[in-house]
Amino acid sequence: DRQTLVAVLQFLRRSNLRESEEILRREARLLGDDLGAAALSPASAGLLGGSGSDADSGEALLGRGAGAAAVAIGSSVATVATSSPGVAAVATVPPGKGETRGRCGVGASSRRDPWELGCPCAGVSPWCWNTRIGAVVVEDQPDVSAVLSAYNQQGDPTLYEEYYSGLKHFIECSLDCHRAELSQLFYPLFVHMYLELVYNQHESEAKSFFERFHGDQECYYQDDLRVLSSLTKKEHMKGNETMLDFRTSKFVLRISRDSYQLLKRHLQEKQNNQIWNIVQEHLYIDIFDGMPRSKQQIDAMVGSLAGEAKREANKAKVFFGLLKEPEFDVPLDDEDEEGENEEGKPKKKKPKKDNVGSKSKKQDPNAPPQNRIPLPELKDSDKLDKVMNMKEAARRVRLGPECLPSICFYTFLNAYQGLTAVDITDDSSMIVGGFADSTVRVWSVTPKKLRSVKTAADLSLIDKESDDVLERIMDEKTASELKILYGHSGPVYGTSFSPDRNYLLSCSEDGTVRLWSLQTFTCLVGYKGHNYPVWDTQFSPYGYYFVSGGHDRVARLWATDHYQPLRIFAGHLADVTCTRFHPNSNYIATGSADRTIRLWDVLNGNCVRIFTGHKGPIHSLAFSPNGRFLATGATDGRVLLWDIGHGLMVGELKGHTDTIYALRFSRDGEILASGSMDNTVRLWDAVKAFEDLETDDFTTATGHINLPENSQDLLLGTYMTKSTPVVHLHFTRRNLLLAAGAYSSQ
Repeated sequence: DRQTLVAVLQFLRRSNLRESEEILRREARLLGDDLGAAALSPASAGLLGGSGSDADSGEALLGRGAGAAAVAIGSSVATVATSSPGVAAVATVPPGKGETRGRCGVGASSRRDPWELGCPCAGVSPWCWNTRIGAVVVEDQPDVSAVLSAYNQQGDPTLYEEYYSGLKHFIECSLDCHRAELSQLFYPLFVHMYLELVYNQHESEAKSFFERFHGDQECYYQDDLRVLSSLTKKEHMKGNETMLDFRTSKFVLRISRDSYQLLKRHLQEKQNNQIWNIVQEHLYIDIFDGMPRSKQQIDAMVGSLAGEAKREANKAKVFFGLLKEPEFDVPLDDEDEEGENEEGKPKKKKPKKDNVGSKSKKQDPNAPPQNRIPLPELKDSDKLDKVMNMKEAARRVRLGPECLPSICFYTFLNAYQGLTAVDITDDSSMIVGGFADSTVRVWSVTPKKLRSVKTAADLSLIDKESDDVLERIMDEKTASELKILYGHSGPVYGTSFSPDRNYLLSCSEDGTVRLWSLQTFTCLVGYKGHNYPVWDTQFSPYGYYFVSGGHDRVARLWATDHYQPLRIFAGHLADVTCTRFHPNSNYIATGSADRTIRLWDVLNGNCVRIFTGHKGPIHSLAFSPNGRFLATGATDGRVLLWDIGHGLMVGELKGHTDTIYALRFSRDGEILASGSMDNTVRLWDAVKAFEDLETDDFTTATGHINLPENSQDLLLGTYMTKSTPVVHLHFTRRNLLLAAGAYSSQ
């Protein structure tokens, strides 16, 4: 539309924006004399006017009507964005902002129509960068050097305190319903304004800004602020990780449309460009339609290093159901048959060739396809183990509020080597400890001692056809209750037994994961992939695969027969502190020091869930036996419960006063046990916690969660140790709870 272009060009000339005018003219192929000849027609004049109450005085904000052409002034950027179909829109943009969103700082997730302008402001915002030419969205190209230069915008350093206190005053005076939502802006703005001052070498202003406002931030950001306070010179920023996280990842705020409009209007009226620039540049505002959230609802969800998760991040479908158990015949127990005959009853048992897994004949509708990822074949020994498991399960105690489990506590005494990790085999026959002196120690907790396989020379003498060949290959001379495995060159932070009890994994500060044979008690493989300490490792419930996570911020999926990882899960902004396989082995959960939990799809490596809400690094994860829920524990002493299918927080269990290092559901999922550094084991009513969940569409869409005020009615019992922090919990197949930790004498 030529008239519109001419009007815009004349406006640019009047405003002395020669450069932008030149670029626009080149793009539109309009020559200078055309411009002089064309008079401003009433139609194009109308286009440049505002409409209704939304129009502001001052040329800087001219034209915010629905079909208006908006021109941003005050920087070298001219953006013309219109939503009327026949008008071409042209943008010149600075390099380095490769984002699929409008410059108005609003996430693409709230777009209503793919052909609308790149963002919901629909051309209303004079700062919008995502513009359309014909039907082509023009997006700016990212530029590597832009990461550091993001703070080059020079505002007047003396006015920063005024800007911030002005916004603070506005938010504190706004209505209660908006105040809680808008208060989320304080922390990211405070950090970015402080970093901007430091980067531009206004050190005294930065110091005074920090001292004046750091006390206003939420208590759960205190650790971050401590790191921030040590950054006082531009040089400090270069290699600082926290720094880079903040600058490269957009801080996500979830705000209702009403609150967002209120904020936008305020910043535009006040001409507060410095703050508006930060909002556009460094924040991702995830707008939802509906009631603003309350302070309590927001507090439950915020606190991570990069704000909340975008709602889009939790929309992908997750197959959280369990895989169907393979069917095979169970040989009948001799004792049972004899018992029945003695009473003179007919043998009813014989014809009933019980198919294992008969209870899960029907395919779970939420389960992944059986062959979605390749799983190892069942060996005969695995089938035998499954049979044993079924028999044990038949004698399992049904737990509940009226019937709590007994707890058997394994205390490591005189553990001067420093106990750093514990694991217990599924059949509860062995326990392993990882120690700070780089050793891995395996104990038998049954009368059966640990034995190694005989030497090759002795094995050649054995009759391989005999029934008890598996017994004969073991060397009785090596029998002992404890085996010590040497190989790591640093503290061992994670251990995991394979489901078939033939192998053991350990991971260490030395950056390696080692696979040990429990037949020979020697190291079979050292997996090198992490360059820094590896904090946790865990076998898949089906064996063969395992996962590791470490200081390099990524989790890796391995297979025992590959010396390089099959998948690398990257996305956390800090150390991956704990890892867990989903019961169906198709997903992996990772907890991190960035205070988020992520769920990864093993098939394609995608992140399918991001959970925020913890106020400290995550140290424990547990999936419910049915695969629907996840429990997480952190240094903040809270256990949070998550619905995996809907991607929502559904519960918060408060009671512990220190880091929670161990979480475990009972075998049927009725009880959740948590173990903490506060020397207690607590039992929670999982059935009650997960019943009556309100997961309607509205809750899912907006994340308005309603947690009960008090989690005490879910607490079934608290069990103190004398002075032993709990580092591991395990339910036996009959639902006896085993706990472990090292006695500390302070």
